[in-house]
Amino acid sequence: MKNRNIYIVIICSLLIIQILLYPKECISYTLFGAKLFFYSIFPSLFPFLVISNIIIAYEGVKIYANVFGNILCVPLRLPKECSIALIISFLCGYPLGAKYCFELYEHNVIGYKTYERLLNIASNPGPLFVVGAVGTTMFHNTYLGYLLLASSYISCFLISFCIPNSPKVLETIKPQVSSIKPKNIGVIIKESVDNSISTTLYVGGFVIIFYVLTSIIKNNAIFSIVLNKISIFLGLPLDMIQGTLLGLLEMTNGCFLLSTSNGDFLTIACITSFLITFSGISITAQVYSFTFKLKFNLKTYISYKFLQGILSSITCFILVKLTYSNESILTFSNLGNSSSNSFLFALLSLILVFPLIIYMTKKLLDVS
Repeated sequence: MKNRNIYIVIICSLLIIQILLYPKECISYTLFGAKLFFYSIFPSLFPFLVISNIIIAYEGVKIYANVFGNILCVPLRLPKECSIALIISFLCGYPLGAKYCFELYEHNVIGYKTYERLLNIASNPGPLFVVGAVGTTMFHNTYLGYLLLASSYISCFLISFCIPNSPKVLETIKPQVSSIKPKNIGVIIKESVDNSISTTLYVGGFVIIFYVLTSIIKNNAIFSIVLNKISIFLGLPLDMIQGTLLGLLEMTNGCFLLSTSNGDFLTIACITSFLITFSGISITAQVYSFTFKLKFNLKTYISYKFLQGILSSITCFILVKLTYSNESILTFSNLGNSSSNSFLFALLSLILVFPLIIYMTKKLLDVS
């Protein structure tokens, strides 16, 4: 413990020195992180959090479990009570999936084994970030955003088969007895707003501090030397290596750097797909902030997210190869032709409709 304290103090002291040496860059990245929070993260997270908290206050978990439980949870080998956390994870993205996994366990809806499995699955990027921020804003192509989103969601389904499943996941669900007394709608809205503000500010703090750390690393002479050595050794563009390494720390900044890279499309798309799904240390820290009370195994979580990132990257590679038969046209400028969009639309439709087809077929067989 004493050695750990010494190491942390030394690292923080070095960070302070670096901030004093490059105050302009640190202030610039702080403002950039704050701008990202106020203009992107807060507007997208806050209203969604308020509404989600109101839904949970009115026992929306039971309603969602009855309507979507079998369709969403059976393919992922989870009890139907997990459906609301999965929906929030798919619609809103990091780190809300982890937050509502904890909410389900805290309200005695699911057991701990179920919570462990659910948290490793219900932790995905949101469509607004992938399609809007990465695809449309950074790479200036919406089609790429849909391709990355499809890769991430397919990898989520695949990772559910890689995570060992225990019978206790279904057996140890706690009795879902409502202990919430009826409240006035005004009280519920107030509590939902208070909870949502604290959560969004929490996320904003992580975003800003990791943007500052990114600035410090980028302006460090040692990092520049290491970066040049890796670039020469691998024979890859310097900006691609920089985007990949910094993306492991903070995903958003890494994706932005990759969008300005001079590398080939296929490599950049696969690396971006990995970073989006893996999420980086910044998102992992946000997830851990919701799970540390339960002594959750962070190493296991990171291992599965890394594996899911690899699966997402492989899926992205396959989707690109299926979409484009001629490698000479794999450039950002010509993405988005009608045939490619039609193919991806059909693929996404199949992914969304497939669980419903399985569910309806099972119902018909049971009736007959």
